[in-house]
Amino acid sequence: MKINDVILKTVSQAGVLIILTFGVYLFLSGHNQPGGGFIGGLVLATAFVLMFLTFDSETVNKAIPFDFKKISALGVLLAFSSSALPMFFGQPFMSQTFGYFDLPIFGKTELATVTLFESGVALTVIGVVVNIITSISEDE
Repeated sequence: MKINDVILKTVSQAGVLIILTFGVYLFLSGHNQPGGGFIGGLVLATAFVLMFLTFDSETVNKAIPFDFKKISALGVLLAFSSSALPMFFGQPFMSQTFGYFDLPIFGKTELATVTLFESGVALTVIGVVVNIITSISEDE
């Protein structure tokens, strides 16, 4: 007998949208305020975990066809390469820089290289957390 969980699925979809929005906010506010790649990645990973808890693994894997092990590896590569790149320009490891640019819609905007590092951290955290949750759920 199949359980009718329409309410759970509907509320979870709204919850995932809210969680993803809050995670992106935490990620983007991280280099000037509390937040950043780690906590943003954890919050974003909870949205994926909620989807895996609400829907079955096959449905989520069809909707999000990403290999989270590769996402973890991409995150580590991005964080390391953004940290090592300044050494080619005579700067110490993990040196960061920023600048102000006039973007068409946003106007004068600060862009920092720390965002690349933080996105690598976020991708690594998302990949690791989702891999842990999916490996635990496969052991049933």
